[in-house]
This record gives sequence, C-alpha cells and structure tokens, in this order.
Amino acid sequence: MVHDAHRHIGVLPAHPFYGGPPVRPDTTARATVKQLLADLDAEGTERALVIPNYGVPDPAVAFSFNELAIEAAQADDRIRAGLWVSPRPEDAQRTEQALALAGERGVRALKLSFLLGGRATDPACRPLLDRIFATAARHGLVVHVHTSPGAASDIDEVGHLVDWYAAQVPLHLVHFGGGMSGHIKLAGSRFFDWIAAGKRVYTDLSWAIGFLPYWLAREIEHRGLGHDRVLFASDQPWGDFTGEYARMTTAVGGGDLGDLVFRDTFAALYD
Repeated sequence: MVHDAHRHIGVLPAHPFYGGPPVRPDTTARATVKQLLADLDAEGTERALVIPNYGVPDPAVAFSFNELAIEAAQADDRIRAGLWVSPRPEDAQRTEQALALAGERGVRALKLSFLLGGRATDPACRPLLDRIFATAARHGLVVHVHTSPGAASDIDEVGHLVDWYAAQVPLHLVHFGGGMSGHIKLAGSRFFDWIAAGKRVYTDLSWAIGFLPYWLAREIEHRGLGHDRVLFASDQPWGDFTGEYARMTTAVGGGDLGDLVFRDTFAALYD
C-alpha cells in the first residue's frame, strides 16, 4: 500500500522551451481519468493527491485541468484533488473561479507555484495569497507550494509563506527546497525549527538530490521531530514513481517512519 501525495493529470501542449523547438517532455502525462486509474492499478498506489499538470508559461493551461482533477477525485475514492491557483494579479479572475470549486467533493488541496511568475514578497501578490490561504482555512485544505531553487521559488522566498500562514493552514513544501541550498537550509535546521514553533509544515522529497532522503531520515531520528511531516510523492509525469519509491524505501526503511511516509501521514492530512 502506497499513498502518493503529489502527482499530476493533464497533457501539456508542445512548447519551445529554452529557445529550442516545440517539445513535449511530459511523456507519461495522462489526459484522462481512465489512464490515471490504470497507472494507480499498475503501481499498487492506494491513495493519490492529483494536481493539474503545469510547466508551459501559460497559466490558462494549468487552470484548465482543475475540473479534470475534480472529475478524477469524484470518479474513484482513491483520489483526492488539488486545484491550481495563482497569487498573480493577472490571474485573479481564474483564481477566483478555482477557489469557488474549493468545496467540491474530493478537493483536499490548493496548489500554487511562482515558476510562472510572481513571488511571495511581491506586494501585488499578497492580496490573492491572503485570499488563497483564507479559503484553505475555511475548507480545511492543504496549500501546496513549489520550492525549486532560483529566482522567485527559492526557499528563502517561499519560507515567508510558512511564517505568515502555516500556523493556521497546513503548508506542503513540494520538493523539500528543490536543490542543494534549499535542502541544507531546511534539513540543517529550518524545517525542524518551524515544526518546533508550531508551524503546520509538511514536505515531500520528489526531485530531491540523492543524499537528502538519507540525511533527513537521520535528522528526524536524531531530533525526535518531523516523523509525521514527510510524505512520499512521485510527481508523475515529471518524476518517476519506480525510482522515487525505491529511493524512499531505502532511506526510511520499513519501520514506523516508513509507515508514516508511505501511508499514515497522507491518511491524516488528506483523508
């Protein structure tokens, strides 16, 4: 039994990334609920949080998959839906439409990322950030935030969201900082400091650099803190279920920590 706390649905259009020809790198992306369910069956995934696919620099594409994520959640009880939202003023109307769906059956999270623009400390983004987190609090939802390194998504920027909101709303830091600097800042102290301060902060280790899962598991055991804040996530189609599962199994083992990472924390947070 595996519970996957972060994967995507929807196929992106081809795009000329980084000045090259139009390509579709999300080769295992799924366009339909039927295809998604077939993947869960093949993997043996018992529960999954499913979020709109994104990556091309057009927020309308990610927003367009919100109803597909809800359809998946309402089609099978194994699935919980996350809705794409954005704090950018340019996306205000679409975000309001997404937030209007927050009470739909099966919705358990709101997902935002600054990879498509904006930043946590941009004053223009603060009104919609307040609106997003207020909606999450009202409906008992988790907010997912992408934490890849560089530009507006560095953990120093995203960390402000923990300071401002995570006392009231569970905040899932996707990719545990997303790179070397984020990993060291979080595992070295910041992640544990937030937990000790009462912040409702969670994370997954998809895309993490190879050393991090082993180090974090050791720090959790050493500090006696954070056992119930780490979730398994495949990040399909951008991640690899088989590889992520093997790495996390090796790092956390099959004992109590493994039970929490692969099942129990997901059940507590999303079921």
